[in-house]
Amino acid sequence: MSGSEADGALASVIDALDATVDEAVAQASAITYGGRDIDAHQPHAERVAYLATEVEAAKRLRAYADELAEQGGRDARIDDMALVFAAEVAAKATAQLDAHLEDFGLDAAFLERTLAAPAVRAAIRAGLRDDRLTALGRHQLATRGVNNGRIDEIAGMARDAVRQFAATEVAPIAERLHRHDDLIPEELIRKMAELGYFGMAVPEEYGGGGMGNLVMIVTTEELSAASLAGAGSLITRPEILTKALLKGGTQAQKEKWLPPIVAGDLMVGVSVTEPDTGSDVASITCRADVAERDGRRGYVINGAKAWCTFAGRANVLALLTRTDPNPKLGAKGLSLFIVEKETFPGHAFEMRQPGGGLLTGKADATPGYRGMHSFTLMFDNFFVPAENLVGEEGGLGKGFYLQMAGFAAGRLQTGGRATGLAQAALQRSAEYANDRKQFGKPIGEFGLTQYKLGRMATHIAAARQLTYAAARAMDEDESIALLPAMAKLFASDVAVWVTQEGQLLHGGWGYAEEFPISRYVVDATVLPIFEGVKPILELKVIARTLFA
Repeated sequence: MSGSEADGALASVIDALDATVDEAVAQASAITYGGRDIDAHQPHAERVAYLATEVEAAKRLRAYADELAEQGGRDARIDDMALVFAAEVAAKATAQLDAHLEDFGLDAAFLERTLAAPAVRAAIRAGLRDDRLTALGRHQLATRGVNNGRIDEIAGMARDAVRQFAATEVAPIAERLHRHDDLIPEELIRKMAELGYFGMAVPEEYGGGGMGNLVMIVTTEELSAASLAGAGSLITRPEILTKALLKGGTQAQKEKWLPPIVAGDLMVGVSVTEPDTGSDVASITCRADVAERDGRRGYVINGAKAWCTFAGRANVLALLTRTDPNPKLGAKGLSLFIVEKETFPGHAFEMRQPGGGLLTGKADATPGYRGMHSFTLMFDNFFVPAENLVGEEGGLGKGFYLQMAGFAAGRLQTGGRATGLAQAALQRSAEYANDRKQFGKPIGEFGLTQYKLGRMATHIAAARQLTYAAARAMDEDESIALLPAMAKLFASDVAVWVTQEGQLLHGGWGYAEEFPISRYVVDATVLPIFEGVKPILELKVIARTLFA
């Protein structure tokens, strides 16, 4: 197939997918009354949300291929990846529509006009040819899976610098952090702070790099490839709080908190989830009541929090709590506080205030994502001064919305984290396939190995371009929620699948702790859970936004 023929095939598949999503969303919007009645149609709402996400990823990968062509450097490999991925999404969508035609509110004639049209079916078959995928796999073997795709000049320079830093400073300690559940070394935090990793997207007036979200995501991606919890996730927590401060903090609060966060002098923990309240954030019960202590006006916090990552080491917690006791107010009764605390290095801590307040924390043991520790916290009359309410008096009842702004940034970061982890798994798998010999030759010479590596690389490329597109979109409008949610959803699933495929390629050694792939597998499993567990993200963010 020539370049022009491949481009025509890709266009026909994308056009059919676009038409399918448009009609599927319109029908779903009608039966859910603009998304208000999603809960009565949850399985189908999830189906449409995921289809829309995969199609968006296909379009973004195609846009990247077209961008390279416009710059005079068409990359035949990226063209092939774009066609392969679009064809795979279309084949899956065709089967879904055929099986759930009535749920989609469509008829067989619609399918015949779009995804099942002869030209589209031919393009799908061309895209999914085994020789196309095995060729992509051989390229991964030749390059040992390394990603050197073209990117913006500044982002490219950042990628090279961070990759070198990750290789020399993070990778050597990653396995020890994981196996011993150790805390991230202070020396690593200091070095990352010196390089400006904690404020890359924060405006320069507050000491940040002002470099935008794309550079920040590229940095997250490269750090996560070396260690998800030991480096990649370290810059996510401050990003969540800084976004909330920039959106709703007073000028005095921005000037007080942003510079030391950017400088790495203040490590941040984010405390939203409760033992009995996960995705249903509006049902938070941890209370903040007006109080005065030692002549200072403020609030006392009472209640439990769960899954607060880095809470022991953190200097401050971004705490979402209820300031209005009326449960009928739901999210409108929540406020966001910056809680100052002492630093504790272990797996449990206790902090007593002179006035009698108490904060205790205990780390929960987890199979992966080690290096930061996730804590269950208990607040007992713990005093927080009034000036630490984000937005001060004007921030009362606005905590949920400020936190959601931070969560959009967190989801964007997770897209980068997931892409980096998946990329690491691809690299280790390509290296292993080159070096491991069975039946008289390297396993990379077998067609099935090449085919699997080709698919892995293609899905990572789609996840990367969807995440980069979300980063650029957030640079234009920090309030967007849909694209970051899609990036988080899709890239997380890619990371889970790619790491498991990589483990299988390693055979028995993939289950041995001495090979990094085993760490990648257990680290990846957390990605579809945090920053919005997968089903909630599909139903309450993506589907609701699309159908509205």
